Amino acid sequence: MSTEEKAMNLKRRAILKGILGTGAAVSLAPLALNLAAKDAHAAPRSLPQKWDETVDVLIIGSGFAGLAAATEAAAAGAKTLILEKMPTYGGNSIINGGVYASWDDELHLREKLNLGEDSPEQHVNDTLKGGDFYSNPELVKILAEGATPALNWMMDEGGCTLRNALTRAGGHTAYRTHTVDEQVGRGFTEPLKKMALAKGAVLRLGTEVTWIWRESTEGPVLGVEVKKGRKVSNIKVSKALILASGGFSRDIKMRQEYNPSVVPGINCTNHPGATGEMIRFAQAIGADSLQLCFIQLYPFAEPETGILDNPAVYPFNGVGYGLVYVSKEGKRFVNELERRDVCSQAQINLGLRPTYSIFNAEMISKMGGTQEDVNKGMERGRFIKSDSIEELAGKLSIPAPALKQTIADHNAYLKQGSDLDFNKPITDKMIPLVKGPFYAVAQWPAVHHTMGGLRINNDAQVIDIWGKPIPKLFAAGEVTGGIHGSNRLGSNAIPDCVVFGRIAGRNAAKG
Repeated sequence: MSTEEKAMNLKRRAILKGILGTGAAVSLAPLALNLAAKDAHAAPRSLPQKWDETVDVLIIGSGFAGLAAATEAAAAGAKTLILEKMPTYGGNSIINGGVYASWDDELHLREKLNLGEDSPEQHVNDTLKGGDFYSNPELVKILAEGATPALNWMMDEGGCTLRNALTRAGGHTAYRTHTVDEQVGRGFTEPLKKMALAKGAVLRLGTEVTWIWRESTEGPVLGVEVKKGRKVSNIKVSKALILASGGFSRDIKMRQEYNPSVVPGINCTNHPGATGEMIRFAQAIGADSLQLCFIQLYPFAEPETGILDNPAVYPFNGVGYGLVYVSKEGKRFVNELERRDVCSQAQINLGLRPTYSIFNAEMISKMGGTQEDVNKGMERGRFIKSDSIEELAGKLSIPAPALKQTIADHNAYLKQGSDLDFNKPITDKMIPLVKGPFYAVAQWPAVHHTMGGLRINNDAQVIDIWGKPIPKLFAAGEVTGGIHGSNRLGSNAIPDCVVFGRIAGRNAAKG
């Protein structure tokens, strides 16, 4: 450590002593650490006089990351408990779009479907570039290299099944996005839940964590305070605590604090429990955080409610096969293979809601969809069907001449291999919009993912503000930061959660 770094650490410790007043919170028990106390004169919290329960590994959150961590921890012989504050399991994961980025799989779909080349290195490069190089390259490498083994693990041990399709999503340079058979996140969460429970993990619903106990800035995490109904109790961890509680997209105050441009009026795709309190509790016991200002909008949510329903996944999955985005004026407004933040901002700049994705029947199966899905979407008014582009324009109240010209130009670009309007990379897998029936789905941006969170190392340990691992504290999934950078590429979320969830679970079980 350099002289400058030593001086900075001394300065930080001096500041902390000031925050803590007399320093009582870092003295002997029974006082608990709280570096986030807003009132310097407030009485410090006392550590529990007794523990109501003790487990080896305690996991907060029952989504992809939490269930993967629980499976690995329980498999290693640890007494494992998963706490979920909501009345049902799964959080955002269960309503996720069910798409998973991996350069390969045990079915070898990319090779089987003749969709070109890919590699973990290419996945790493796309992810780094897609996040404007704010990501930690080591963590990104772990994600890319671990994605395929984790996918095969869920298929082999959990019975997860994939559709016979592979898509190229915005920001990715290869066809690597897999779609689970159910085309929704529960297609992954159900196998993970089955795996975790089969290994002996216990899942407890409706149990909210209200504090993390730690005695000093040098000591380990001791346990948590929880509330179930009106009952408050304390759970001790003998090996480790794993935070897999997700992000804070539903906490408008927290969003505004870190990124005021994400105004309260913007819709949100997340479940109601995505409120970020575990990030704040971890900060209060010394955890470092980073990049909390990076908040992503999903460009293709249902325009009125902001939900991420099945039709809202089609605009994401279809761009590698020639799907086109158009405005209310019937014109393209962005390179469809651009990143989510670029696509969202392009729509917002139009100022006219909504925009539409246009595709035809030939694309449906290739993008991982089914005619049954589309028919159900039509029944709900989400998909609009027509036999011609002109008829489709009329149903969408779009100027027919403009839409016909836009589609004709795009068809010509696919034929000549060059997009003269937006320089979209053209591949021979893209299908011209010549043959009907044609479909449209309305879309508009909604708050979707918080890329920032707790700082972790390669072992999924939470790092404190001095750069050291906090003993007995791990984290995985959206609660963490530093993996996706300023913008998460679509379909990177599930491998992030599962890969680092597995790492956290294995390491936590070692104690």
